[in-house]
Amino acid sequence: MTRDIVLYGITTCDTVRKARKWLEGRGVAFIYHDLRKDGLSEADLAVWVKALGWEALVNRSGTTFRKLSDAEKLVASEAQAVSLMLAHPTIIKRPVLVRGGTVTLGFKPELYEKIFS
Repeated sequence: MTRDIVLYGITTCDTVRKARKWLEGRGVAFIYHDLRKDGLSEADLAVWVKALGWEALVNRSGTTFRKLSDAEKLVASEAQAVSLMLAHPTIIKRPVLVRGGTVTLGFKPELYEKIFS
């Protein structure tokens, strides 16, 4: 299988499940990378931050973020956000789809239709 398309997420996330089902249903070959089990590299995160901005990547409404200390929740810079996301990869909004040099955040069927048409 090729590393051209990688879907990053966590197995228990409903949106990730929908994205996986959509890709599988259309016969799209991809690698699934579980952020909880497989972790996250600084290099991958750097690409995402450059493409999307750190503000878009931090999921402030998720369970992991809500469990952080008040001090950790005061993310005010890219450096703080990167450090926090590397320590707690499950605070990243999901899924993250990497296809070639393109990084896409989230899943909506119409968005994936555009990407894969």
